[in-house]
Amino acid sequence: MNSVGFIGMGNMAKAIAKGFIDFNKIDKANVFAFAPNQEKLKANANEIGFNAVPSLIDLAKNCDTLIIACKPYQIADVLNELGDSLCGKNIISVAATWSLQTFKDSLPTEIFEKTFIQCIMPNTPALVGEGVIIFEKSSTLSCEELKAAKEMFSSLGLVVELDSKLMSIGAAISGCGPAFMDLIIEAFADAAVKYGIARDTSYALVSQTMKGSAVLQQQTSLHPAVLKDQVCSPGGMTIKGVAMLEKCGVRNACISCIDEIMKK
Repeated sequence: MNSVGFIGMGNMAKAIAKGFIDFNKIDKANVFAFAPNQEKLKANANEIGFNAVPSLIDLAKNCDTLIIACKPYQIADVLNELGDSLCGKNIISVAATWSLQTFKDSLPTEIFEKTFIQCIMPNTPALVGEGVIIFEKSSTLSCEELKAAKEMFSSLGLVVELDSKLMSIGAAISGCGPAFMDLIIEAFADAAVKYGIARDTSYALVSQTMKGSAVLQQQTSLHPAVLKDQVCSPGGMTIKGVAMLEKCGVRNACISCIDEIMKK
C-alpha cells in the first residue's frame, strides 16, 4: 500500500490514521482524507499529520487504497460518486454491517470485478493500540495486499480473521464487548467507593486489575478457570466472592446479553 485515503474522519478513522503514522506503517505524506466538514478535517490533519483533500475524486486520484470509514448509510452515495474511480483500488471498509457480499450487491459488476475489497471490524480500544481488528475471510485483496493490510492494522491491536458467517458474533463479542467490560469496571469501582476508596483510585485499581488479568491469560495461555483457581484459597475471601457471582448468575448474564444481540 503506497498511499492510503480515508473516506470520513471520525474517531475510529482518526485512531487508524494516527496508528499508521505513529508506528511508521506508512509515511504521513502518503496519508490522505476527505470528509464533508472541511474545517474539522483540516484541524484533524494538522493534529495527526495527514493530507486533507477537498473531494472524493481528489482522494481517489491520490491513493491506491481507500479506507471507507463513513457511516454505513452513506456508503452507497460514496460508491455512486466515485464510480469508475474505484477501479483498480484497494478498498478497506470499517463500516458495521457491510460485507464483501454487500459491496458486490451494491456495485455494478464491471466495477466490482476491478476492485479489491476487504471488510474489517475494529473496536474502540484500537484508539489506544489495544483493539481487536476482525478481518472478514472473504476478500478480493491479493495475498500480498492482504498481508500488507494485516501488518498495517496490527499497529492497532490484535488482528483476527473470521468466516463471513461469524462476523456478526465477532462484532457482538469484540465490537459491543468494550461496553460490557466498562460496565464491570464501573460496578466494581462503585463497590470500592462504597467501602471508602476515592473514585479515581477505584477506577485505577479495577481497570488495571482487569487489564492485568487479561494479559496474564494471554501470555500464559492458561484456561481462565485455572487462573481463577490459583486465586481461590480454601475458605478464603475470593471463593466466597466467586460463589456469590455464580449465585447471581454472572455466566448466564454474559451469555444472555450476547443471545439478545444475536436475535434476528
